[in-house]
Amino acid sequence: MMTHVKGVAVVTGASSGIGAIYADRLAERGYDLVLVARNADRMAEIADRIRAKTGRAVDLLPADLADASDLARVEAFLRTTPDISMLVNNAGLGGTQTLIESDVDQMEAMIALNVTALTRLTYAVVPQLVACGSGTIINIGSVVAINPELLNGVYGGTKAFVLAFSQSLQHELSGAGIRVQVVLPGATATDFWAIAGRPVELLPSAIVMRGEALVDAALVGLDSGEFATIPSLQDGGLFDTYEAARQAMFGKLSTTTPAPRYRAGA
Repeated sequence: MMTHVKGVAVVTGASSGIGAIYADRLAERGYDLVLVARNADRMAEIADRIRAKTGRAVDLLPADLADASDLARVEAFLRTTPDISMLVNNAGLGGTQTLIESDVDQMEAMIALNVTALTRLTYAVVPQLVACGSGTIINIGSVVAINPELLNGVYGGTKAFVLAFSQSLQHELSGAGIRVQVVLPGATATDFWAIAGRPVELLPSAIVMRGEALVDAALVGLDSGEFATIPSLQDGGLFDTYEAARQAMFGKLSTTTPAPRYRAGA
């Protein structure tokens, strides 16, 4: 693979929806691509279109990231391939049913993809980025990370992990020259909703964002240096207040004695 100024962006879940749009936009920005997804035929169509439009190199890595052997193969690729400068952790599953209505095996599969795969792929690529002193990790989360009551609780839990993991990454990699961004979409017009069991057509149109608008907004957030990008949040100060309240508790969460309100008879 030839060396280019922007290097190689690896995009997971790239056969449709947000992942496919990221692939298109990153190629336009000068990245060569490696697309990762289960549907090789659909990825091939996307790759042909991107090559014809941008002239960028686009390689395909068909894989089911919920399958341990496929995941290990992608991890090995990330560890051993030079010139990777960006990883977009987009692959994921959603859920809209309540805990009582959900199938626990499906919930475990969701955790495998949304949490385990994202974690292992990040672990695989970060040492190379640290050695180079540059690179970007983009983790696609969801607004349910901070509003888990909206949808299925396991889904909300997996996206809360993505947010917390990204916060930890940002803290650990500060000073290493690596950008970390977590993107928290609201309802987005992709096939995510149909797969999750609630077609997007059943949602109020006023809350649904086009996938292209979402990705373009997320890239504006990346360019501006944001850590957390919430494209639908009109007042960005609300998240700043939320984060300030969280940080105000730092240094006050571990003490030798319980707070007075928890003493017997208080």
